[in-house]
Amino acid sequence: MSLDSIFENFNTLTALVIGDVMIDSYLWGKVDRISPEAPVPVVSLKERENRLGGAANVALNLKSLGAKTIMCSVVGDDKESKILINMFEDQNIDVRGIIHSKDRPTTIKHRILAGSQHLLRIDAETTKPISEQESDKLINKIKKLALEADVIIFEDYDKGVLTERVISELIDFANQRDIPTVIDPKKRNFWYYKNATLFKPNLKELQEGLGRDIDVKNTDLNNLSESEIAIAVQELAQKMQLKSVLITLSEHGVYIANQNENHKIAAHKREISDVSGAGDTVVSIAGLCMALKLPLKTVAELANLGGGLVCESLGVVPIDKTLFKQEAKKKVTI
Repeated sequence: MSLDSIFENFNTLTALVIGDVMIDSYLWGKVDRISPEAPVPVVSLKERENRLGGAANVALNLKSLGAKTIMCSVVGDDKESKILINMFEDQNIDVRGIIHSKDRPTTIKHRILAGSQHLLRIDAETTKPISEQESDKLINKIKKLALEADVIIFEDYDKGVLTERVISELIDFANQRDIPTVIDPKKRNFWYYKNATLFKPNLKELQEGLGRDIDVKNTDLNNLSESEIAIAVQELAQKMQLKSVLITLSEHGVYIANQNENHKIAAHKREISDVSGAGDTVVSIAGLCMALKLPLKTVAELANLGGGLVCESLGVVPIDKTLFKQEAKKKVTI
């Protein structure tokens, strides 16, 4: 499949995202003085902005890539949830999979910035798991909506929407219907994503999961299968019965493997402004590529390229499909 065909076919896909959604709130200002009340800067507020964050940023990335996107999550029954739903609707993201809870607040992360300097972050949230009743509602709703999906992406931010039961029931359901599942895990639920199609932790999460350091700096590409990263990923895949694994390695690029092949893709040189949200972009691209059944190396190359591109922007932003396609034509060989 050519790159033009890949980017065109993104428009034909439906992706279902399950995970912790939130509002990323940005308060931009200017600092001219120190407070007389305490040794802290006084920020004169100039601008406010709300952005879709957490799993909602994955949905936004998928939409930006051209896919129809269905968001599934649990939010509060509060004014923040109304703001969040309006933001989804403004982006034409399907919210049929979102349920409201009277017992949980909608997560909002307030970031206070002066120019490009990040001064402070304030999180309003809960991280307790959703209740059994909420799990029932969420699982039942997703099972109906999943019948429309070409891929299901689990975006875990450890805020409680994804529980062992939700994860295992929905992966089993997807496997029975041959719908690929793509996972962006966090520590608490790391070992629950058994039998997934593609598991995408970063290096830190892989090391914490396996309980050991893994050297990727001195990986010998001529003997990749004997490298520490390859051995660790093989162990992980066997323990969890994973079909394939994609590890993001920050400045060292990405590593991808299944039972038959493995590849390490170098990072592209970038002017890094902010790495926030890069993992969301990587999992979004990888998810659509898996839905198209692209070769494993192509999945890694495109995901690696897209994740690097969003790091050139300040704050959490979705991928620019036009720019991504232009870059892919220069740097990705099919």
